[in-house]
Amino acid sequence: MLRNPGFVGLLVYRLLAMLSYQIVAVTVGWHVYELTRDPLALGMIGLTEVVPYFCFALFAGYAVDHLPRRKLGMFACLGLLVTTLMLAGVASGTLPAGAFGIGTFTIFAAIAINGVVRAFLSPVYMSLFARVLKREHFARGAGVSSVVMQTGLVMGPALGGVLVAWGGKTSAYLVAAAFALAAAIAIVSLRVTEPPPPAERAPVFQSIGEGLRFVFNNQVVLGAQALDMFSVLFGGAVALLPAFIHDVLHYGPEALGVLRAAPAAGAVLMGLWLARHPPQKHAGRLLLWAVAGFGLCIVGFALSREFWLSAAMLMLSGMCDGVSVVLRSTILQLSTPDEMRGRVSSINGIFIGSSNELGAFESGLAAKLMGLVPSVIFGGCMTLAVVGATAKLAPKLRRLDLRDLQ
Repeated sequence: MLRNPGFVGLLVYRLLAMLSYQIVAVTVGWHVYELTRDPLALGMIGLTEVVPYFCFALFAGYAVDHLPRRKLGMFACLGLLVTTLMLAGVASGTLPAGAFGIGTFTIFAAIAINGVVRAFLSPVYMSLFARVLKREHFARGAGVSSVVMQTGLVMGPALGGVLVAWGGKTSAYLVAAAFALAAAIAIVSLRVTEPPPPAERAPVFQSIGEGLRFVFNNQVVLGAQALDMFSVLFGGAVALLPAFIHDVLHYGPEALGVLRAAPAAGAVLMGLWLARHPPQKHAGRLLLWAVAGFGLCIVGFALSREFWLSAAMLMLSGMCDGVSVVLRSTILQLSTPDEMRGRVSSINGIFIGSSNELGAFESGLAAKLMGLVPSVIFGGCMTLAVVGATAKLAPKLRRLDLRDLQ
């Protein structure tokens, strides 16, 4: 599979874009908390990104199904480049900050633009994934893809934390900009055949409606997406890590990089295993158990007062999430017609990708109302409740065997 130049090139694009995005995520979180010392401000970072993401995601999916996918990916990466340069300008004092409630106007404007740009990244990747691999290789390819994605999630936060500690915020933003430029070059250079444009384009809203009907009429796809969305919405603790490190564990920005990377490290280990042993039997039950394990690990993290125990809990949560990522990606690829991949991927992004940012806002608000530790315990317990509700309301997902989709 790694001898396939198209698949390798696509993985390089994903890794470079992920590194850029994750370095910015770590740096801007530290930047904003340094200015405000307010957990709610950390939640506002997520809300500022997710609102424009919601507004543009469906239109991005339509564009991916009707326009050259590599060019769209290139423009999205160039958008990441612009936003990181804006943030570097603020950090260095080159651009004016401009007071805007919490933080600064320019920082949150750059985050909002990032939300628009990110709406294109995943649909481009998911639609090209099906062009570079045969259908029978989707499950194994999803495992390899998960390893690459999670490697970016390990390296990006760790690198971001080190850059902030040793070189400052400006250096971190500039390195992220370099990765964004490299990702743009990688995607435009990708060797892959794209489907010919449709002879007739359906009206935008009619086409988007077709994608929505497909997802909402498919219990397996809808159940898997809803399970992840609500579990991450309530169970995510990553947005609050700067507050945990500063107020509970009493460490510096290097520790932030380690804890941000810990879940991804666990997911990489699990992805390596699943790439060699792709799941087939009892996939639905395995997905439910994995998400339940994620919720229990989040509760364990909230109760920990030792740095390395906290890191271990987050690593275990990443292993559980790694199972979920591979299964959800495989279900989506096997269930979606090729001509609808952009739209379905964008809907999946609304469920999955935006849940991280919306969950960041929920985490910040809950921490403000309930206190830092109680809010994370509550979120882990809510994740367990979501698993129980999904098992009852989506019996087809609970009984799913991936061989039924091939």
